[in-house]
Amino acid sequence: MSSSLATGSGSFVSTTVAAPSAALSLDAADIAVVVIYFIIVMVVGIWASVRANRNTVGGYFLAGRSMTWWPIGASLMSSNVGSGLFIGLAGTGAAGGIAVGGFEWNAAWVLVALGWIFIPVYISAGVVTMPEYLAKRFGGRRIRTYMSVLSLILYIFTKISTDIFSGALFIQVSLGWDLYLSTAILLVVTAVYTVAGGLAAVIYTDALQTLIMVGGAFALMFIAFAKVGWYEGLVDLYMSSVPSVTVANTTCHLPRGDAFHMFRNPVSGDLPWPGLVFGLTILATWVWCTDQVIVQRSLSAKSLSHAKAGSVLGGYLKLLPTFFIVMPGMISRALFPDEIGCVDPAVCQRVCGAPVGCSNIAYPKLVIELMPV
Repeated sequence: MSSSLATGSGSFVSTTVAAPSAALSLDAADIAVVVIYFIIVMVVGIWASVRANRNTVGGYFLAGRSMTWWPIGASLMSSNVGSGLFIGLAGTGAAGGIAVGGFEWNAAWVLVALGWIFIPVYISAGVVTMPEYLAKRFGGRRIRTYMSVLSLILYIFTKISTDIFSGALFIQVSLGWDLYLSTAILLVVTAVYTVAGGLAAVIYTDALQTLIMVGGAFALMFIAFAKVGWYEGLVDLYMSSVPSVTVANTTCHLPRGDAFHMFRNPVSGDLPWPGLVFGLTILATWVWCTDQVIVQRSLSAKSLSHAKAGSVLGGYLKLLPTFFIVMPGMISRALFPDEIGCVDPAVCQRVCGAPVGCSNIAYPKLVIELMPV
């Protein structure tokens, strides 16, 4: 593709760049693996559904309070680290560097607070849901109803929608399917075992997906690091990953000078360290210690010791995404600067269908390009 626009404020520098490659089609073996994966997830979900006692509220919503520490810890990880993080975290890493990994590290010690401070209170109160706890703590039904409705609205618009979109985007990039078809398939497959099996099915499928997710992500991480010459090579390539077509009189195409700094300037940094350390902790305490989706996993433990051990395992697992999601996202930009780092709206539209940028496809692009059949 050739661009020869006149330079000036808001115009593009005259450059010639190869047209972005079309989406690669997967090998038959890859498609078979995806199909087998969906089948295994469904089988595990059905097995857990049959095994669990769903005749009581505690049986359905808390898996009969029979869970041991390792599926709880794995589920804490999987319920938070999903398609949304593989798309968003890797994309933010590609665009701005490793500082976004601080969001994951901040969760480690807050999870310990969940096991040692919050869960004992919830267990002693004998509650199943967080709105129920608020009703017991403060009395009345209005606060319980308000909390329930607010949580549903927040989850639909800030969590479920982004996770479904991210998962569908990954399927679209890798398989070439329509975005809406991918969304419908994700909803149907997830709803079948979730609604039918209750929390037990969710936790066991979460544990399975954590194993697959961590194993696969580490495999790609080592392949990607070997491709760029490990950490030193990543630093050199990332800091020089400038797209061929740039916007004149701007620096939007240049990698940030503090891309490899976790703690950034409190005034000029895009993620200032006081906010990362103190402000984020307030948000993390809500997510990990009072959010129904997270707390429900720990309340399903067979004892307080298992709940604490699950929190510790979850905390250790949350240290990993910086290495197997954020840094691979940066590697993707280093390897494909014209696509992942594009700033020309016309180029970005051709690469990913979004004129504002293509950092969101950093991880899927790396999977398609580097992972073997």
